[in-house]
Amino acid sequence: MINARCDAAGTLVAADEPLARLQQACGGAIPGPIAILSLAQFVARGRAVGRTIGGSIMAHDGEHTIRAWAEMSPCGDPPGVDGWDIVLCDWRNAEADDDDAGFSAALALDQTLAALSARLDGEQRVLAATAHGPALGALETAMMQRPKQPWTDFVSLSGNAHRQPLHWRLLDGAELRIAGAGRGWRARLVPIDPHDLAAGFDLYLLSADPVPPGPAAPIEQGAGLGTEIAPALRQPLARIIANAETIQSALAGPLAEEYRHYAGDIATAGAHLRGLVEDLADLDALDTDSVAVVAEPIDLADIARRACGILGVRAQAREVALLAPEEGAHAPAWGDFRRALQILLNLVGNAIAYGPVGGRVVIACGVAGGQAQAHVEDEGPGLTATQSAAIFDKFERLGRSGDGGSGLGLYISRGLARAMGGDLTVTSTPGKGARFTLSLPLGAATPA
Repeated sequence: MINARCDAAGTLVAADEPLARLQQACGGAIPGPIAILSLAQFVARGRAVGRTIGGSIMAHDGEHTIRAWAEMSPCGDPPGVDGWDIVLCDWRNAEADDDDAGFSAALALDQTLAALSARLDGEQRVLAATAHGPALGALETAMMQRPKQPWTDFVSLSGNAHRQPLHWRLLDGAELRIAGAGRGWRARLVPIDPHDLAAGFDLYLLSADPVPPGPAAPIEQGAGLGTEIAPALRQPLARIIANAETIQSALAGPLAEEYRHYAGDIATAGAHLRGLVEDLADLDALDTDSVAVVAEPIDLADIARRACGILGVRAQAREVALLAPEEGAHAPAWGDFRRALQILLNLVGNAIAYGPVGGRVVIACGVAGGQAQAHVEDEGPGLTATQSAAIFDKFERLGRSGDGGSGLGLYISRGLARAMGGDLTVTSTPGKGARFTLSLPLGAATPA
């Protein structure tokens, strides 16, 4: 058990080893602001709801990817007035190679979008649960009133009547229904230790709807090939990836090293293909004017901070400093939360990948010209005027090859920005990096 404490303002004032070392490795000090992005977001969420919460955090210490389960409890009356106690358990190191960084980014995205997270024991029984918003508040209450029950007792699995709980591989990605929660949901089930399933699991419940609910109806006008094949391919690709990862981990017994490498290649190729399928679905929607967006109040600065948290492990693996908007900064906009996050993940991810090792990426937000804006500035080689004019074209790679890209990311991102009534632009000088700007309609002021 690793103990830590924050004051009422969220400043880290005490921490046991190795959390203190991780804080220092991420550029922070004690006492001082939390430098571990995922932990900072976790603490901000706990302070916002004003009660005990639990959840997973991930970070990079310069050598390894760190994963741990965190619980945060308020001190004093009213809650939090005397600070917050933090307890970390199941602290784990995993080698931060390219595959692990990709897995970590995908998992961090699910953690960010999850409506509820829970800690399960080795038999998939609920130990702790935290709802992140009102949608699954009743489910959190039910789980905490009936602890040590299998989590599947609280939900309805679509098209499945087998005795529960099933093997975790069959439940990871499963579609389900939750009484009183309306729309469909999807489960993400992750072993705490893939080599020791008795250690338990982290469960994340995410909306399975194509878009989150909002005051405006989504725009859906027909579909093309990409839109039709994506749903059919998601499940078989997920099973290919899951089975390949199972083989790679040698959970069923010893395996020759070359076959473990083959399985790893299959999993990586499957994940790449899944990304291409999602790109084709978005491309098809854009080309047929059927892209689904929801108009809702969002905060670009908050979304930028979330994007930095999701990609923090990838950035630290390349020794890239991510400078996110400060916690008090806001850029109120009108747009689709999921689509805006998708755009900023693409921009920040590109800046990390194509900037220099040991460089930095600056993400700044503000309001200008009657629009909310998010700027992503890198220290890469920059763009000529010709390249700047072509970079948003479909399948444009600017001469790059062999990095697994499709040349669709920026084309799709600009199309999504315009579908939300905004735009995506770039300014650059060769040798001095590039600055991408996402602009969206101005929204109502964000409460302090």
